[in-house]
Amino acid sequence: MPSARRMILGHVMSGLCTKMNRTKQLPADLMETPLNRCLNTFDITLLGIGHMVGAGIYVLTGTVAREMAGPAIVLSFILAGLVSLLAALCYAEFGTRVPKAGSAYVYTYVSIGEFWAFVIGWNIILEHMLGAASVARAWSGYVDSMLGNIVANITMEITGEMHEQLLAKYPDFLAFFVCLSYAVALAAGVKATAMINSILTTVNVAVMALVVVLGFWYASPDNWSLPEQGFMPYGFGGVLAGAATCFYAFVGFDSIATSGEEAKNPSVSIPLATILSLCVVTVGYVLVSAALTLMIPYNEINPAAALPDAFGMRGITWAKYAISTGAICGMTTTLLGSLFALPRCLYAMASDGLLFSCFGKVNTKTQVPLLNLAISGICSALLALLFDLEKLVEFMSIGTLLAYTIVSASVIVLRYRPISVEETVHLAPDTPGTDEEDGGPALPGSVAPGAAGGGIDSSSQSSTIDPSSPTSEMIEIALAGRLRPQFRWLEPVLGRCEPGVACSGAVLMFCVLSVAVCFQLENSWDELYNGTWWALGLYGFLLFCLVACVVVISAHHQNTRGLQFKVPFVPYIPALSIFCNIELMVHLSFLTWLRFFIWLSIGMLVYFLYGIHNSKEGELGTSYSMLMSTSEAIRGWGSTSTALGGGTKVTVTKIIKGRISRKTAGDRQAIVDDDDDEDS
Repeated sequence: MPSARRMILGHVMSGLCTKMNRTKQLPADLMETPLNRCLNTFDITLLGIGHMVGAGIYVLTGTVAREMAGPAIVLSFILAGLVSLLAALCYAEFGTRVPKAGSAYVYTYVSIGEFWAFVIGWNIILEHMLGAASVARAWSGYVDSMLGNIVANITMEITGEMHEQLLAKYPDFLAFFVCLSYAVALAAGVKATAMINSILTTVNVAVMALVVVLGFWYASPDNWSLPEQGFMPYGFGGVLAGAATCFYAFVGFDSIATSGEEAKNPSVSIPLATILSLCVVTVGYVLVSAALTLMIPYNEINPAAALPDAFGMRGITWAKYAISTGAICGMTTTLLGSLFALPRCLYAMASDGLLFSCFGKVNTKTQVPLLNLAISGICSALLALLFDLEKLVEFMSIGTLLAYTIVSASVIVLRYRPISVEETVHLAPDTPGTDEEDGGPALPGSVAPGAAGGGIDSSSQSSTIDPSSPTSEMIEIALAGRLRPQFRWLEPVLGRCEPGVACSGAVLMFCVLSVAVCFQLENSWDELYNGTWWALGLYGFLLFCLVACVVVISAHHQNTRGLQFKVPFVPYIPALSIFCNIELMVHLSFLTWLRFFIWLSIGMLVYFLYGIHNSKEGELGTSYSMLMSTSEAIRGWGSTSTALGGGTKVTVTKIIKGRISRKTAGDRQAIVDDDDDEDS
């Protein structure tokens, strides 16, 4: 009986692991959607800018400058912008691969598996709910400060103060109704939302330009060199803490990826809008924070209304009204961005069966998931009613950083994962056959099955194959995840691994080691700085292992065919993004992590009690093969298989069974192996 129980338990656990690791099967036509594809690049760029430029610039800037970084807030915004740019590049590549709603959730489902996709999707839901609530709270606080705190005083007179430490000082009914009002406005449709967002974002950017011009006109360089304080009064630790907080200001760019299912041409619009909006916002934040800290000393900044008070102290009272207008517009667009992205994430997860099916319904008239929008607005409004801005912002950062980390890891995994050998890939009509019954010549540059690590002669490949030919595409797909010729010395260690497995394992090890390094830096920086022998040895060993993981990944062939936008310098940029995101997560407080695990525990109940049993993937195969074999991946989005009419179908198995064409000094013709001659 014990043996039978072990067998049953082993079977159950094996089936559970299979379900948790299954990947999303993409439809043949990636452009088909019940949502309305009506957004152009300009609309999406302004959506990203509007989502990022809001409470961050009008509320967060004063808080970080006064309490965390001082004038060095400029460095904090630069660091936060660079870390965000690393993640944004990864989002941009995935946006061209998978033009679907759901952002990081869909990307993780395609590349890593269902369980981690649910974790990311669940955290994105939290991120956008908290984002909408925090901006509504900031919107309310800003308006209240302009009115002389009338709203807060009247509310506390009626309801009294809430003395619970985890809650806000008083319930914010104005923020509650703001959330509900904007949720109702979004129900009009995505095109109307984009139009409103574009107008408000234009006003906001104009106000930012006014702040920068006037700020530098009244600037005093002495404010960056105060006695006994200088440019970095809180040290480099304050700069890092400020960067972790300023990171909140950049979280909106993932709403660009979420809009991929409503973009007319996602392969162009998503990467262009992502990079452009992030660059504009980073430059704007740096210039505004520099102007603010140059106008007045950082210790005189009012965190609640930094910019209006700064101009008031300089006697420019008329500018206060312009700044207040820009602040209202900016926070409105940020709130719209969060409430825009949240229903679409719920829709994506429900469409896959991981959330309740009612969330997957789209209104046929407005082409908007109205039920999702209603629930999103109500939940965000309740959070804004009960919690203050500081707790909402810190709690939101952890889910965002985790999503960015997994997206960066997913880029590496997909670049080095080969497609399934059973999948069929359409080639052009003039592509030669590869098997004996086709009667054609051996495929030049194809992979020899006995070649160590799946490597090929790189010199013969580059000299005999046109990089733009379908044959070259098939060879690159076949080589993905196999050792490069110059790294054959790694064969004794990695030679027995299936293609792509070693790279995936190295990515996992890199993430674990990054956590170890960041925690050690947080807890034993003084020992390392003072040159303690054990600290130097420990860090040296950990860094060596990190570098070894990157070397193992880069030792393999990539598959970049069909990508209209590619992250440069893979795996180095995604690996740096992973490390930076983990470093910022380490700086978050213990209570933030505790709240995060409580939210995650609720999500695990939803997944294991409902999602894993109702997932529409079932026992389907992996999705990367379909992703790379669709005509969209090879020819560009919107193309169909008829564009390859008359083409022959050549399986990857046949390519791998081909022989490598080799060149000698006296013979430039492909050599046909003896066994091929015998077969023919």
